[in-house]
Amino acid sequence: MTDLRIGNGFDVHAFEQGRDLIIGGVKIPHPEGLAGHSDADVLTHAIIDSLLSPSNLGDIGKLFPDTDPAYKNISSIILLEKVYEKFTDAGYRIINIDSVIICDTPKIAPYTQLMKQALSKAMKNEVQPEAIGIKGKTTEKLGFTGRGEGIAVYTVSLISRK
Repeated sequence: MTDLRIGNGFDVHAFEQGRDLIIGGVKIPHPEGLAGHSDADVLTHAIIDSLLSPSNLGDIGKLFPDTDPAYKNISSIILLEKVYEKFTDAGYRIINIDSVIICDTPKIAPYTQLMKQALSKAMKNEVQPEAIGIKGKTTEKLGFTGRGEGIAVYTVSLISRK
């Protein structure tokens, strides 16, 4: 019997002046970035938690606490590299990842292929870009994302034991 597990991750960050907007390891032109201790890469954070939870390896806040100065402004792609190594060392593999980026601005579609490539590279190219789903959805001006206050991401990952 195959040991399949489903993990989900969620993250949200508010917009903040004076920061770069990094989503999925890609710098996106936008007047504001996201507030956070690290680079606040909301997509990569949600993916990390979707992998840690079903593999019982903790969560992003436990592994990389925002009280630790070592993680101040760190690239979340580096955090994903560390998590992926821990994840594979524990005997897991990723079947696929699917994420929904919720924001009215910026538009996500022009950047999804670059995001998939950056995320795949962070996972040693063992997870092909075709196994990573990324889509942007608006909230039609409703809620904090619709008002342009921040970005939210939901991610689901299907994993198995090697």
